[in-house]
Amino acid sequence: MTKFSGSVPKILSKSEWVLLTDESSLIEGKLHKQIIFGPECYHIRRTDGIPSVLEDDIFGKRVIILKEGWLLEKWNTTELANIPDFDICLYDPEEDKITSLANIKCFDWHVAEQDEQSLLLKWFDGTQGGEVKVVLTDG
Repeated sequence: MTKFSGSVPKILSKSEWVLLTDESSLIEGKLHKQIIFGPECYHIRRTDGIPSVLEDDIFGKRVIILKEGWLLEKWNTTELANIPDFDICLYDPEEDKITSLANIKCFDWHVAEQDEQSLLLKWFDGTQGGEVKVVLTDG
């Protein structure tokens, strides 16, 4: 016998700002668009009130915090016919700088390996997969 939760999942309003990660309270997002049976995308801002380059683009909810900065999924489009089309970016909160690392046209991606200077990103779109190695630092 299956037991279902009696709680109703929270549906975000487009006017609510929410933290996107439990690891940091520096950035928050406001829902821009929910893809049917897919991910959400957000307008992002800093909670400390400092104007940011993040405010210029739309991002996915995924935030991966590394010592070199934060990995973010910058959406190049929100048009249903053209997604997924993302730039995996490294955001440096100290400098408020965002650097594009790789373009991935797949919702299912992850960090497979990391060393001092690079990341190995792997993706799978349901029929085929791939990987891309990206450099994090110049040194």
